[in-house]
Amino acid sequence: MEYIQPIIGFFILLLLGAIFSENVKAIKIRYLVSAVVIQVLLALVLIKVPLVSNFFEYLSYGVMTLKEANDYGTSFVFGYLADKAPNAPFDITNSAGTFIFAFGGLTLIIVMSAISALLWHWRIIPVLVNALSVIFKKPLDVGGPVGLSATANIFLGQVEAPLLVRPYLASMSKNELLILMTVGMSTIAGSVMVIYTTMLSPIYGIGLIGHFLTASLISVPAAIMYANIIIPSETKTDFPADNSTKMYSGTMDALTRGTQAGIEIFLNVAAMLIVVMALVFLVNAILGVLPDVLGQPLTMERMFGWLFAPLAWCMGIPWTESQTAGELLGVKTILNEFVAYLYLADTNTYALSEKSNLIMLYALCGFANFSSVGILLSGMSAMVPERRKDLIAVSIKALWAALLASCMTGFIVGIL
Repeated sequence: MEYIQPIIGFFILLLLGAIFSENVKAIKIRYLVSAVVIQVLLALVLIKVPLVSNFFEYLSYGVMTLKEANDYGTSFVFGYLADKAPNAPFDITNSAGTFIFAFGGLTLIIVMSAISALLWHWRIIPVLVNALSVIFKKPLDVGGPVGLSATANIFLGQVEAPLLVRPYLASMSKNELLILMTVGMSTIAGSVMVIYTTMLSPIYGIGLIGHFLTASLISVPAAIMYANIIIPSETKTDFPADNSTKMYSGTMDALTRGTQAGIEIFLNVAAMLIVVMALVFLVNAILGVLPDVLGQPLTMERMFGWLFAPLAWCMGIPWTESQTAGELLGVKTILNEFVAYLYLADTNTYALSEKSNLIMLYALCGFANFSSVGILLSGMSAMVPERRKDLIAVSIKALWAALLASCMTGFIVGIL
């Protein structure tokens, strides 16, 4: 069964995309094979090559330095309320209770948003994006704007990346719009990677940033593959011969606008966490009135586990752990990946084997949830209002494709 499970799981993951295809006969097998090969090669290089692993290890120390810099800034503004801030005006009896997420880890979003804007203006991120987009454009047969925006999702947010190709959105096919939305929901922004790295490093070690970068890179070809399965198309939108993307007028403009964007994200994430956790409590309180099921109270998490357990098994999770892994997949999809990672960090409740932990780390790495659908629809509709109807038409398909892309990423990592 150890060797049969990956084979069955792989074909089921592909089939789950194909059954929602608008034209199964138009699916090009060559590009599916190319996408899978690229995923495997990227995973092998990024995970197994010592030189790359060493680079990620050094990068992790940079992440920790960013965390310390954020602590310094937040402690200056918020004093003892900030993470690890000294000189509290009272005796501390429980050091774990001094960590306030909103004033500590969450503020890192603002700092990283500002830094990302600066790196974009200084042409550091654009060089990386253009170099990486070459890997995806020709083998996966996507146009320049789609390749650029898809690759930019590794570093930018799901709404910021389409902004880079805003002039071309109106002329894109439904397939290309689906690709943009799918990639946006199957990756996470660089600023969020740093948050999750600091949050989960006690479990996975400081090399975690490498896993998140790898997950986002592998998920790009997976997302393009599933988008091409669901809406096959021959149409490609390309750049004119002379193309340049400029987002900011100067360094100070990048710094201030990046900070403002970070504040908006910070407030949205904080508010969403409050509302989501409150709703989870309320739903579980209502379900608690019902009779126990299999000797345990009925909860939303358990229901997610039953629904998503088969999908977790397809990724390579043993069936004995599929219920737990399914709960995490369900929480990520219905709520968001932030809450799912908080649950994953609770090793007492969500105890998984080392391999299953690694698979879930990759499978949860993406914005594939219903709130992201709303964010993408509102953001992209504002950029290209005349395509709002098409965006709505492909939005749920994009969510499903992004979920499958993240699961395929977890599967690929699990078989290596």
